[in-house]
Amino acid sequence: MQQLEEVRKSFETSPFFYHLGFEITHFQEGDVRLKLPVTRQLLNANQILHGGVHASMIDFVLGMVIRSTTRTRCITMNLNVNYFAPADSGSLFAQGRILQQGYRTVTAEGEILEEQGEMLAKGTGTFKLIRE
Repeated sequence: MQQLEEVRKSFETSPFFYHLGFEITHFQEGDVRLKLPVTRQLLNANQILHGGVHASMIDFVLGMVIRSTTRTRCITMNLNVNYFAPADSGSLFAQGRILQQGYRTVTAEGEILEEQGEMLAKGTGTFKLIRE
């Protein structure tokens, strides 16, 4: 079983995590929060944050909260994202929580807020635990 710091480091050293510009602002068992400064490179043709960035942020925060709790690697089986408002500047903040945990699967939900607290997106995901 991995230690909590090993779990955190595995995400921080992920090339895709680094490429998108995520920052872990809080990392404890079952309580993980991410920050993402909105940069020009993350905008779509409409000059707003690309929906795939929202989805990636939710996917990351859910995987992180699951791994911080189970200390077990996991993979995304399903991810649903609802988009409520666009973003084109500032920073985004994400957090997640576990809804249901079984031996093989975990379902979690997460949300993305902008700096003033407006919810921009919310998602749920089901993850398969990789038992070794």
